[in-house]
Amino acid sequence: MDDIPSSSARSLADAIRVKDLSSREVVEACLARIDEVNGRLNAVVQVTGDRALAEAREADDMTARGESKGPLHGVPMTIKDSLDTEEVVTTGGTTGRANFVPEHDSTVVARLRAAGAVLMGKTNTPELTYAGETDNLVYGRTNNPYDLARTPGGSSGGAAAIVAAGGSPFDMGSDTGGSIRLPAHFSGIAGIKPTSGRVPRTGHIVPFGMGAVDSLTQIGPMARYVEDLYPLLRVISGPDWRDPAMVPMPLGDPIQVGLGTLRIAVHTDNGIMAPTAETAEAVEAAAAAMADAGAHVEMEAPGPLDRTYELARRLFSADGRAGIERRLEAAGTTEVHEWLSERVDDSEPIPVREYTALLEEVDRFRSEMLGFMEQFDVIVCPTCSFPAPPHGRTLDEDMRIGFSYTSTYNLTGWPGAVVRGGTSPEGLPIGVQVVARPWREDVALAVARHLQSALGGWKAPSL
Repeated sequence: MDDIPSSSARSLADAIRVKDLSSREVVEACLARIDEVNGRLNAVVQVTGDRALAEAREADDMTARGESKGPLHGVPMTIKDSLDTEEVVTTGGTTGRANFVPEHDSTVVARLRAAGAVLMGKTNTPELTYAGETDNLVYGRTNNPYDLARTPGGSSGGAAAIVAAGGSPFDMGSDTGGSIRLPAHFSGIAGIKPTSGRVPRTGHIVPFGMGAVDSLTQIGPMARYVEDLYPLLRVISGPDWRDPAMVPMPLGDPIQVGLGTLRIAVHTDNGIMAPTAETAEAVEAAAAAMADAGAHVEMEAPGPLDRTYELARRLFSADGRAGIERRLEAAGTTEVHEWLSERVDDSEPIPVREYTALLEEVDRFRSEMLGFMEQFDVIVCPTCSFPAPPHGRTLDEDMRIGFSYTSTYNLTGWPGAVVRGGTSPEGLPIGVQVVARPWREDVALAVARHLQSALGGWKAPSL
């Protein structure tokens, strides 16, 4: 049982299926690891141990009868607290929902449970998921497992921290400006933001139907190993007949992708904030690894990149944060975390004439990016300008602009994966971002898996 906290979800599923391990053994080991590290991390904010052990016993009884629920049969998981979980408190990090117990699972959680996954608990998120650091008035702050004085990022910081620390094989993140990819980068794990329209957002604290910013938010898997992301994505993808933005597009298998056929554009600087030297070196090492695999690699960046930060900032604040205020009202929240309160107070709505001009500008940006991608299959670039910063620094404007490497691809809606590709002088993980054409998650994951093999991938923190 010693290697369970470092095992992949896929290997655990295989071991349970052939009876090398029982689901109960796996769940017990993960719960023990959560108990061991969570006091220092504050990553898991609700632990459903008794329920998880009961579901594990049920899974083992089914295995003994030669039955299986699906590809995740008996495999434990944690779930970000922004996703509804039936009969388990789901706060979304906001005080108005401190005691809210959903009657139904979100679509993503329902699909994972139907595939056999066992819920061990909920992981921390900033209020309404709207921050680059994980802290809220309900549960407090989450720490990075590689340095407790630093953030694991946001908004999927609790998910990233407990997965990196070996407490859970996988979790589900949500990503509006980088909230899967940045925590994966800061915490040294793998994650993917799918194409807009791939995974339903029904039952998420930021729901579907968000108007002009609806396409920004996506839900995707986070795990220690890239090879877990594709099977998890298969389980959660596809229309649910609730989220109107879903598209029934096929999901390709990364195994079928020929690396030697790919045309890859690489850049280390987006013209907004230059990365640290070690971040640039990790991207350059990734480029060399892909060239060694036979891919055609060019050092070239899309022209519109330097417009990303201002465009994303203006789009998200154009309504004066009225959308955020509606979310708070729906939750019944009256006391708001200072970070979210500052964002609302500092925003003024713009006139409709300016708003429609902004939407046209966003579409021009998307068109120019598509024009660039006509010549390439993949973009390899930084995830962020820097590794995990000390707590509180993500509020600073000079730090937030470093997040622009991810928000570009929320604007385009393209899939983006992250895998650990290096280490900072302080011993912190550095992730490399792999972006593919729309609907080509298989390509992004194929490249990310090769980079994991070439560059080392996840390394256990010394907690």
